[in-house]
Amino acid sequence: MEKRPLGNTDFHITPIGFGAWAIGGGGWAFAWGPQDDRESIDTIHHAVDCGINWIDTAAAYGTGHSEEIVARAVAEIPSRQRPLIFTKCSLLWDEKRNISHSLQPDSLRRELENSLRRLQVQAIDLYQIHWPAFGPYAGDPKAPGLEEAWSALADMKKEGKVRFIGVSNFNVPQMERIRSIAPISSLQPPYSILSRGIEGEILPYCTSHGIGVIVYSPMKSGLLTGAMTRERIANFPGDDWRRNSPDFQEPRLTQNLDLVEKLRAIGARHGRSPAEVAVAWTLNHPAVTGTIVGARRPDQVDGFIGAAEFRLTSGEIEEIG
Repeated sequence: MEKRPLGNTDFHITPIGFGAWAIGGGGWAFAWGPQDDRESIDTIHHAVDCGINWIDTAAAYGTGHSEEIVARAVAEIPSRQRPLIFTKCSLLWDEKRNISHSLQPDSLRRELENSLRRLQVQAIDLYQIHWPAFGPYAGDPKAPGLEEAWSALADMKKEGKVRFIGVSNFNVPQMERIRSIAPISSLQPPYSILSRGIEGEILPYCTSHGIGVIVYSPMKSGLLTGAMTRERIANFPGDDWRRNSPDFQEPRLTQNLDLVEKLRAIGARHGRSPAEVAVAWTLNHPAVTGTIVGARRPDQVDGFIGAAEFRLTSGEIEEIG
């Protein structure tokens, strides 16, 4: 599989990375419902066997459980195939699994030590600030604490506990505030056919400053896979966060499912699935280094892995609109 250099790191990553959000399991605010741990481990193994060489997780996914499952899966993989592990900090939880946010340096250091323990590694390959602020204040250019938090991550890198540092969900003013403290290796923003907000300012900024871009939710949390139906959505588990997402409700739902049929028609010309078309669309942008795709079963990997090599024509990009 093709590999691409990631920002200022010495990593060469595959166009697709394994997203470990959903395998955190149920019972917390941003869960995807219950998940079988053995099936999660088998899915990671299958993704690596297919050529994927990096896993993206976060401390908050499953309130620590995702990182533990990643560690169990990687422990069973031969060292020559070991994937890079990227994780994130700044989201905390209490004994009731309620999520909060902190950029305090001492809090970030505790998070790092906990992630190192859960992942069973001496150093994290890429450590990212998960959110610059919490909830509706995430996009605030004046979100407090960014400089102190970024300085803390820079120190972690100097100490050898993380190899490279990046950010997630930051906008241009927020990145500009921290860039002079230490280089930003990567940005992780949402990006899909249905979510294109980063194209205007963020992607050009990253290109100008040598910041790698690893996008998430290229299939809009499963909506663009071709396997999503109204019936399936109606039967989501009670703790699946997508039940409350506007994209999974009317009036957007009908429009989104119509788009899937367009993707299905384009994919059929090449023997590709709607999921592969959706993922390939994100990889078409020259500023995008890689895209994070989640899976909960091995067969789901088979449904999107072909996007790593598939290229849409300019005419098909225009057809998608």
